[in-house]
Amino acid sequence: MREFNYYRAGSVRDAAKRLAAGGNAMLLAGGMTLLPALKMRFNQPSELIDLAGINELKGIKLSRKGAHIGAATTHVEVAGNVELRAAVPVLSQVAESIGDPQVRNRGTLGGSVANNDPAADYPAAALGLGATIITNKRKISADNFFVGMFETALNAGEVVTEVLFPLPQRAGYAKFPNPATRYALVGVCVAQFKSGVRVAVTGAGSSVHRLEDFEEALERDFSPGALEGIPVSAANLNDDMHASAEYRAQLVGVMARRAVAMALD
Repeated sequence: MREFNYYRAGSVRDAAKRLAAGGNAMLLAGGMTLLPALKMRFNQPSELIDLAGINELKGIKLSRKGAHIGAATTHVEVAGNVELRAAVPVLSQVAESIGDPQVRNRGTLGGSVANNDPAADYPAAALGLGATIITNKRKISADNFFVGMFETALNAGEVVTEVLFPLPQRAGYAKFPNPATRYALVGVCVAQFKSGVRVAVTGAGSSVHRLEDFEEALERDFSPGALEGIPVSAANLNDDMHASAEYRAQLVGVMARRAVAMALD
């Protein structure tokens, strides 16, 4: 790890101003990905801007628009919020499946979404539920937010402040976790709305993405059986020491059917 300046921001405006000031500054939320990357010298920032002390980035609120979750809200807070679990149980399911107790107590929703790890859980929930990512400058739909591996639509000086999740009629999330890291070899979020069905997959490819064939089938018949026989191409899927592309393709179908079953439960 190389030397860098440390700055504890007092507000979103303060953090954004510092971030836009120049140099190679980076935001620090829970640090679950960033700190290991610093130790391995994958990232070499000139300054870390700590968001942990900004209260306006924390909290969970329900409205007619959906579930408003502050970017600095931890996974354990999402998992344990009684009102959220009653309104959008899939979000609590996603949060409690992440990592281990240490990660869930430190990791944040905003950090996970902004990092866009190709095997992270929250991006699948955001895309599957059609969330809106709110920054200090604008609102970005999840469909336009996740661009590629560790890449998002965030511009320089933008800070994720909140994620707004619409309330589905029913939804489920199922994943096949790596036994060591709990990252998803494949994770699938399925959500049914009056306007249609959304299916998002994480862990399988270079970034979270939707499955239109699955969505169309579930709009006709929202049941696990509706997905039987729909092929999933292994082309462009991850192929590594943890699982082959062909195995991941098989898992996509299995996890999608389980997610539907969970939504119906």
